[in-house]
Amino acid sequence: MSASRSTKSKADIPDQSLSFLTLRHTKSSYAPRYWPSWVWLFLWRLMALLPLALSRAVGAALGLLMMVTNAKRRKIARINLEMCFPKLSLRERERLLRRHFIVSGQSYFDLAYLAWASERRILRKTHIRGLEQYQDLRGRNIILLAPHCVGMNFGGAVIARERAQFSMVKLQRNPVVNALLNRGRMRFGCFLLSRQQGLRPVIRGLKQGLAFYYLPDEDFGQRQSVFVPFFGVPTATLTTLGRLARLTNALVVPCFTRLLPGGRGYEVILKPPLEDFPNGDRTHDAARMNAVIEEGLRHMPEQYLWTFKLFKTRPGHAPSPYG
Repeated sequence: MSASRSTKSKADIPDQSLSFLTLRHTKSSYAPRYWPSWVWLFLWRLMALLPLALSRAVGAALGLLMMVTNAKRRKIARINLEMCFPKLSLRERERLLRRHFIVSGQSYFDLAYLAWASERRILRKTHIRGLEQYQDLRGRNIILLAPHCVGMNFGGAVIARERAQFSMVKLQRNPVVNALLNRGRMRFGCFLLSRQQGLRPVIRGLKQGLAFYYLPDEDFGQRQSVFVPFFGVPTATLTTLGRLARLTNALVVPCFTRLLPGGRGYEVILKPPLEDFPNGDRTHDAARMNAVIEEGLRHMPEQYLWTFKLFKTRPGHAPSPYG
């Protein structure tokens, strides 16, 4: 199903006291040190004028260039793939690595498409599975469980058309980069909080009836984390999802966004809400979250952000595998 006409109303506008981010530029963003970034931003905007199939071809070339030139990220991804897919042969893992960098490069150019292409063009290239059951949950508090895939910004933006929604982001040091990222993320009305604002505004937003697009699958160290399996690897995993669901009586809806090959756009997959979640045991809930994410990624393993240091925190303070 293609993206539907938005059903949001004025009642969906959140309380402004939540201090959501805005797209206003500060004076510092025009400082000379950011002028090269403005040039790149202009070039990125031109990419939005190209047919998606053509920009995807350029993006694939960019991804392969990144794989060749960025030794650090290439090493991290290789270590992650070896830990998560030990049964694959070296050749199979190298093929998966190559596919990952290709879709990563394509997704970078898709940021321009999301930010500046017409709404009609974007929705024509967006296919949503499970939209009807998501719409049937109107009136319930919702947490969208979304892993860090290459299409995460695209999916979070488009789903916000269906219901008032907010997310939490890590701001970049470069304000011009923030302008590009957040323009796309906020394109269809998704409100944004900075990660530094903490969880209090998240709880308030959920209790106001806004859906929360949540990406919890990063290694934040042992504090607030437990070690549970992810692709068979003991992984420092946040327990926040279960706590948020309990405090706000929210349903957890897994949400996966898949970059489709060629110029076909994106597929957003909304799964049924998790049953019996949370169950009160934070280790059990964290393991359940990882299992749900893993099951969805097995259908598109190349699209996960394997360049993250997913396993830098090890049980028993063992050394990081990344050196």
